[in-house]
Amino acid sequence: MSTRTPAPGAVPARSTATGPGRVLVAVYGVFALAASARAGVQLLRDWHEAPLAYGLSAVAAAVYWVATVALARGARAVALTAVGVELVGVLAVGTWSLVDPAAFPRATVWSTFGSGYGYVPLVLPLLGLAWLWRSRRAADPPPAASVDSSAPPPAG
Repeated sequence: MSTRTPAPGAVPARSTATGPGRVLVAVYGVFALAASARAGVQLLRDWHEAPLAYGLSAVAAAVYWVATVALARGARAVALTAVGVELVGVLAVGTWSLVDPAAFPRATVWSTFGSGYGYVPLVLPLLGLAWLWRSRRAADPPPAASVDSSAPPPAG
């Protein structure tokens, strides 16, 4: 959690783990657990069948864990990075799996944009980014205009 105090008059940032953020943390947690279990089984049992796909499943699991913990603890910069990496990963792997299906003989969490998970992997980072945006600290108010009595009055 950040220990910085907001400037006087500034609205403090809303915690990323309150309100709808709790649901988001829970969904990320479920995906972290599911992707970890899937990747663990795939890597231990079937690595030789699709090393790229299974390795990417492990990467997805790691990203989900980082996003879960960062959102739960209010580490906004880390959460923003993790959710951004997740979005880029889903879009890149999703596109790659459609353009070159031979590279993905087995599905990953992110292949075909998460179709095996009801496209939640595609929607989840968008929701994460939206929540991080919505819960951010409001912009600090502009400083009050100072009046300098020694300055000449404006002409005109």
